[in-house]
Amino acid sequence: MNFLTLAKARYSCKKFSDQPVEKEKLEQTLEAGRLAPTAKNNQPQHIYVLSSKESLELVDKITPCRYGAPVVLAVAHDKNNVFEYPGGAYNSGAEDAAIVATHLVLGAKDVGLDTCWLNFFDPDKAKELLGLPENEAVTILIDVGYPDPAAKPLPNHESRKPLSETVTYR
Repeated sequence: MNFLTLAKARYSCKKFSDQPVEKEKLEQTLEAGRLAPTAKNNQPQHIYVLSSKESLELVDKITPCRYGAPVVLAVAHDKNNVFEYPGGAYNSGAEDAAIVATHLVLGAKDVGLDTCWLNFFDPDKAKELLGLPENEAVTILIDVGYPDPAAKPLPNHESRKPLSETVTYR
């Protein structure tokens, strides 16, 4: 599948089947995330694969948005291993994690899995419940699995502004 076809096919799945995710497909998805570019190639990401009953119960305490997914990827970044922007007010931690997460959701779609990018959670609560090290911050949770047969994209999925509204040439 070419990239634009892949990008158009990917949507936020809101209902997952209970079909297990094969280890090979999960590892291919994780490899896609590993290959993501990061600022200065610092690779500050740490991905937690949450698939045990206990881990998924923790996720359900963090967010109501698991939608029955059998796997959730918690994408964190090492706050001590980020690129500091000139001026010192900003760093690349969240953006690096977002680039990795984008690769993960597209990599998952490429191997036949669906995903839902979750940002409806308290990162501090997630860090606490997941028992992450002090130097890590949770940026994104990603549901991963096979869609329920009734799953479909939200009605506005294909609604996109024209490039003329989102791009400026100077």
